[in-house]
Amino acid sequence: MTVLHHAGVCCRDLDESLRFYRDGIGLTVLADVVLDADLAPLLGVTTTSVRTVFLGSPDRPDAGIVELLSLGVESVDGAAAQTGRPARGVFLLSVQVDVDEVLARLAELGFGGTPLSMPTPGGGRAATVVDPDGVVVELLPLGGLSVMK
Repeated sequence: MTVLHHAGVCCRDLDESLRFYRDGIGLTVLADVVLDADLAPLLGVTTTSVRTVFLGSPDRPDAGIVELLSLGVESVDGAAAQTGRPARGVFLLSVQVDVDEVLARLAELGFGGTPLSMPTPGGGRAATVVDPDGVVVELLPLGGLSVMK
């Protein structure tokens, strides 16, 4: 069996991204470590010190993890930043939350931009916001929208 363990976001400002995902979205910091390591053999980018923060739900370790990563370099081969709109490659992270509560917290913190939203089956709503690095974050209602029937 293959299981997705985590998805990583390479951050321009890790502390700002941490405020978005922890204080706004409501994920819990599971680990926050600095590695004195060169990740070139693994990621193809020379590093000397890397900060990595794993966020998730301590009650649901099987639910998936978001890794915020600061490689300690300004850019990765001049790679363009995410735009906040769908593009080739990974373009969104999806989380199940109290959508209205999270949107209110993000607005209070000044994060997320203008949310887009639509109704979901069962009378709820889904919304998308944009993280500080341009990654789309989809907010789905708690307990809803299973792709398995």
